[in-house]
Amino acid sequence: METRNKEARYSRIYEQLKELLTKTDFEISRMSTIAAVLHHKMDYFFWTGFYLFINDELLVGPYQGSLACQKLEKNKGVCWAGINQMKTIIVPDVHQFPGHIACDSRSNSEIVVPFYKNNKVVGVLDVDSTKLNSFDEVDAIWLEKICKLI
Repeated sequence: METRNKEARYSRIYEQLKELLTKTDFEISRMSTIAAVLHHKMDYFFWTGFYLFINDELLVGPYQGSLACQKLEKNKGVCWAGINQMKTIIVPDVHQFPGHIACDSRSNSEIVVPFYKNNKVVGVLDVDSTKLNSFDEVDAIWLEKICKLI
């Protein structure tokens, strides 16, 4: 997707989510809504969801897409890299990422965005695409902004 079009789409999604998320403060409901809207509005999002950092484990939360891994092996894969480095991770080709966890072999690229509560990482937004090189800085900027709505 062309950068200008992508930014415009994210801007519309962000405004839509701001309105939708005024209905509840329950974080799981907010994550569910974010995952559903992103998954259905961004055509290159194959799997869209959250992994929650609970009791030193990464457990699947609300998501849209094919069956997810329920628990991610500690300190392995892109989601754990996002947690451990406390930053957004963009992976153009997941097959080249050391320790990648393949919950669905159709995934080829990925972006992971940590989100915070009281300045502590509480989970990640994880998005996969079946295409290589699907994610860039535009995705990172907007998904980070969207995660702040949780």
